[in-house]
Amino acid sequence: MFNRFLASIGIGSAKIDTLLEKARYAPGDEVKGVVNIQGGNTDQRIDTIQLSVMTEYIRESNDSKMKQSGQVGRFHVSAPFTLRAGEQREVPFLFRLPHQTPLTIARTPVWVKTELEVKGGVDPTDNDRIEVVPSEAMTVVLQAIQELGFRLREADCEYSSRLGRGLPFVQEFEFVPTTHFRSQLDELEVMFYPSDHELELVLQIDRRARGLASFFAEALELDESFVRVRFSHQQLSAGSSTVARQLQELIARYA
Repeated sequence: MFNRFLASIGIGSAKIDTLLEKARYAPGDEVKGVVNIQGGNTDQRIDTIQLSVMTEYIRESNDSKMKQSGQVGRFHVSAPFTLRAGEQREVPFLFRLPHQTPLTIARTPVWVKTELEVKGGVDPTDNDRIEVVPSEAMTVVLQAIQELGFRLREADCEYSSRLGRGLPFVQEFEFVPTTHFRSQLDELEVMFYPSDHELELVLQIDRRARGLASFFAEALELDESFVRVRFSHQQLSAGSSTVARQLQELIARYA
């Protein structure tokens, strides 16, 4: 009875350690691993084991910026069971990394959070950092943008219920022009929306002020255009040079 009381407040209760098959993934990849569970000093009822893909995003409030944790996806990997005192159990899992998982570029962290939901007790947790790299489709687009003379200046996740598409944030990639559009644009922001069949982009094209009318437009933030474009995987297979030509024509219309 006393051991059960101690377990209910986290003393002598179950412990977990999640082991991932690898540490680097692209959005849409399969994530495999096992959750190792070590029973405590008494039997405990485990309601479920849940894995969450987590990140951080920036939110502005009262003229200040603060970081918040954001959940990208959540997965149940176990039905309820009883964990015996001292028992060692290994629970394998397999899930797909959500397409909207941000890339770990610059200071953006991504981690897998494991939660063991214990009935009437403290829930043990484990956090495992992962590296998220561009998918093949995203790599083609990033290469195309580079071929157009844009240099990546910043990449971060920012609060946006409008652009997040189900998430409270969106990852923005901010590029500055160095060649073709240097005299026409201040910057180009790109947001990726991958799926199984295509890669959708939202481009925020920020025009450089030219003349008095452009100056006032910039002051009123009327110098920005949001443009949506979709590339099928077949189109992307043509290579970065072909995609670069298409993007150049598109950006030129709004520059």
